[in-house]
Amino acid sequence: MDRHDGFREFVLARQQALTRTAYLLTGDAHLAEDLLQSTLVNVAKQWPRLSVDGNPEAYTRRALMNQYISWRRRLRREWPSASPPEHGVSHDEETVDRIVLRQVLAKLTRKQRAVLVLRFWEDLTEAQTAEALGCSVGTVKSQTHRALARLRALAPELAGPRSLPTLQEVMTP
Repeated sequence: MDRHDGFREFVLARQQALTRTAYLLTGDAHLAEDLLQSTLVNVAKQWPRLSVDGNPEAYTRRALMNQYISWRRRLRREWPSASPPEHGVSHDEETVDRIVLRQVLAKLTRKQRAVLVLRFWEDLTEAQTAEALGCSVGTVKSQTHRALARLRALAPELAGPRSLPTLQEVMTP
C-alpha cells in the first residue's frame, strides 16, 4: 500500500476549488499555481496522518492560508508607464467598477484579503474562518471590519446605490 493512497484522488477532486481560492488570495494566476503547488507539497508530507485521522480539506485550506500569509516574496506589480498604450479601450461602468475593486483588494494586507476570501468567496462562517486561519473569531471580525473599511476608504466611488460586482466577478481571471 502506497503511503500517499488517496492523495492523488483528493487533489483531483479539489484542485479546481483550491486553485480558485489561491487565485483569489494572490490575484495572479501564476502566483496562485505556485502557492497551491507549495501547499500541496507540504500536505503530501502529512498525508499518511491526515488520511487516517484528520480532515484533509480543512488542513489543506489552513495550509494554503498559512503559506499565503507567510510568503516573503514581493508580488510583482504593474507600474504606470510614461507612454500610455496606443489604443484606448472603452469600458462600461460595471467593468470599471470591477477593475477598481480588484486594484483596491490588492492593497489590503494578506490577512485582510484572506479573511475576505474565506468569508465572502468560500462562504465560511466566522468560526470556520478563524479555524482555517488559526486565529480567534474576534480577530476574524476585526480583520473583516478593517478590510471593508479600507475598501470603502480607498474606493469611495464604489459606495452608493448601484450594485457592486461580487468578489467572484472581481477575482475571476
